[in-house]
Amino acid sequence: MEKVIKGKTFVFGANIDTDQIYPGRFLDLTDPEDVAKHAMEGADPNFVKEFETGDIIVASTNFGCGSSREHAVVTLKSVGIGAILADSFGRIFYRNAINLGIPVIVCPGISELVKKGDVLSVDILSGKVTNETTGATLKAQPFSDYTMHILASGGIKPMIKKQLESQA
Repeated sequence: MEKVIKGKTFVFGANIDTDQIYPGRFLDLTDPEDVAKHAMEGADPNFVKEFETGDIIVASTNFGCGSSREHAVVTLKSVGIGAILADSFGRIFYRNAINLGIPVIVCPGISELVKKGDVLSVDILSGKVTNETTGATLKAQPFSDYTMHILASGGIKPMIKKQLESQA
């Protein structure tokens, strides 16, 4: 896992729910390539056309509110999201993202700092967030050591699998 994530930003407002991240009408899709085609479709129909692997989502408050299904996180992982920064997250979405290995970073004030297309550099160890387009910086909330271990492993399942293999 990269310790510094750098990418172009896509900016969203408050209360972006899981159905906007991955509309429910696509729940029957299971192939990651098919799922990725519909990332953020409910909030920005052009997102996938403009997105490049490693890009970053920035949002205001309560990003990922709504249902507890993992599909919203799976679609963002499938599209190749670098990180998601928000003033706050829906609790279940946040945990699902960590468990699937996506850095979701609570960064109060981030929605005021970034416009669509700005380039962010995020040091996930120190929490330093730099808008390379404007030079502005913020401090994000740090991850616990355990959360960093989950992220470094690529998610909780790969982490546990590795632990079990080392015990065998």
